[in-house]
Amino acid sequence: MDPRFESPVDRAIREAAERGEFDDLPGKGRPLPGAGTIGPVDENWWVRGYLEREGLSGEALLPPSIQLRKELDRVDATVARFPDERLVREHVDEVNSRVVDHIRNPVGPRVPIRKLDADEVVGRWRAARERLRSGAPGPAEAAPVLRQRNRRSWWARLRRRR
Repeated sequence: MDPRFESPVDRAIREAAERGEFDDLPGKGRPLPGAGTIGPVDENWWVRGYLEREGLSGEALLPPSIQLRKELDRVDATVARFPDERLVREHVDEVNSRVVDHIRNPVGPRVPIRKLDADEVVGRWRAARERLRSGAPGPAEAAPVLRQRNRRSWWARLRRRR
């Protein structure tokens, strides 16, 4: 390469290689992870590898609206570890304030999001604590059919009536 047209970055890399600063790097001489695999190449392999190495979940990469929806879906599991009702209500208030902020200024894809009813969450929290004390099965184990709703669209229901 002609040194007149060498960028400063290329020059710094060339000089470091000449000094031998890259000679004892870990993984030298080994193939890149994922190189030579059969099938489509995942362009986000490095992100997935980082998340695995650090033991992180991929939820931090999701849009804010989906993160909030996931938090709303698992609110019962979150409040289950709280020792008293005051903490449950504080958590619900904090989540509801974020829901209101999102409704005012939506970011990301549109997903159905609504505020939580603190009394309903506290009622489910109390029921779960009573089940733990008595050893009775939870509603998910006792009647899984009751938790499922009719998931067909309004158009499919309308067409079926005809």
